[in-house]
Amino acid sequence: MLLGDGTMWSMSVSVLDLAPVVPVVVVRDAADAVPLARALVAGGLPAIEVTLRTPAATAAIRAIADEVPGATVGAGTVLTPEQVTESVAAGARFLVSPGWTDVLLEAMRGSGVPFLPGVSTTSEVVALLERGVREMKFFPAQAAGGTAYLKSLAGPLPQARFCPTGGIGLASAPEYLALPNVACVGGSWMLPEDAIAAKDWVRIEALAREAAALSAGGTRR
Repeated sequence: MLLGDGTMWSMSVSVLDLAPVVPVVVVRDAADAVPLARALVAGGLPAIEVTLRTPAATAAIRAIADEVPGATVGAGTVLTPEQVTESVAAGARFLVSPGWTDVLLEAMRGSGVPFLPGVSTTSEVVALLERGVREMKFFPAQAAGGTAYLKSLAGPLPQARFCPTGGIGLASAPEYLALPNVACVGGSWMLPEDAIAAKDWVRIEALAREAAALSAGGTRR
């Protein structure tokens, strides 16, 4: 699969390493999916998480997978094994859940695509490490303790890598990206609802480019 810069992405490369920010997209009208994804990719954000919160989500994933070659589209808010199957069949290249159970974890593991199970406590992190999972979503990031909590995990659990999501914006993202155990962050600040409603893809591309300028280490590229 081609990324926005023309290079190939394979599933041997972690989804956490595709970009410093993963846009978390809620699609209410499937017709918006392709132009929205094109704007994000043009702005430098190729990994796009479409949340399964609306009836249009699966169709949006399929459209992006079929029509936006620079995008690596994934499914978010994955809660059941059935959603795992449906999302991968639609073209999702990675899966993200807000939390996990053994049943959901095994379904994601068996899907053949990368996955990020959600955690918010130390015990959940340890349980995933015990099961051989080292890459996780930290959610809800701000409410669950933010950068202070993640920083405290880096010492005893350095093998765990996180994509914190929830309450993160352009101003706070660098604080997360500066942490050694944070590879990228998830957020939706580059997708203001009024811009989507107005189909202002130029504005979304500009906001995506601003987000893509962030890098691990908390600095701008």
